[in-house]
Amino acid sequence: MPVGKVRVVKAPVSKTRPPGGPERASLAECAYIVIRDRILKGELPLGSDLSRRKLAGELGMSMLPVAEALQRLENEGLVESRPRVGTRVCLPTAQDIREKYEVREALESQAARLFAEKAGPREHMELQSMAEHLDAMFNRCAGGDSDPEFLFAVHSYHTRFHHRIAECTGCGALIQTIDRNHILIFNWLYDVAARRPPLPARFHRELAAAISKGDPEEADRAMRQHTRYGLQNILRGIGPEGSPYARFNGTSEPAKSAASPARFRP
Repeated sequence: MPVGKVRVVKAPVSKTRPPGGPERASLAECAYIVIRDRILKGELPLGSDLSRRKLAGELGMSMLPVAEALQRLENEGLVESRPRVGTRVCLPTAQDIREKYEVREALESQAARLFAEKAGPREHMELQSMAEHLDAMFNRCAGGDSDPEFLFAVHSYHTRFHHRIAECTGCGALIQTIDRNHILIFNWLYDVAARRPPLPARFHRELAAAISKGDPEEADRAMRQHTRYGLQNILRGIGPEGSPYARFNGTSEPAKSAASPARFRP
């Protein structure tokens, strides 16, 4: 697929629907997708206050489906609430980030092992084609393309690439565990929030080649190195010395729409 014609692939999401009939379920689903995508695009930075009333007004719906959408996002860990304080986009600690990376490494390295054991030539070719397209997209970003919609498409396709590795294992329990822990979504969120430096030019092609050789041990090592890459940059970018707020309003202080971290974590 030419790099200039990006096929946007939606990130895997939970299939649960809120109660209350199809119309409300549809509104809640719509609110969920819009709010989630705004978080993943960085339009709602880490720590931003989330007002049900304001969001309902922006989306042209009542507060009930918005509340259901925020509850779903909170269950997934993208949003957090505190009594008498309110709801905001999550603001992870360094320990939170490390733990998410550890879980991702464990699950994706197992997916790589199973891919090496079970995937055939057709899956190898498909993954290598996806990797080539994905590297071209990331290289275009490194070249200075900062169009928000294109960046969203890049991260969406990146999520699809890693999810496809798990799908090719044929292990339903592993796929469900990856989806349930939202490890690919959190990787997306951290990358956007920290504005991680450009990746190596052949980053995903090298991974696809390594796990397509049929050697589970080599596949395991390649995936572990892949998932660990750039972790320290993520920690610096989201930590106190690299406040995410600075990347959205040019200061080290939260924007007016963002809650102060001290209100949640003493």
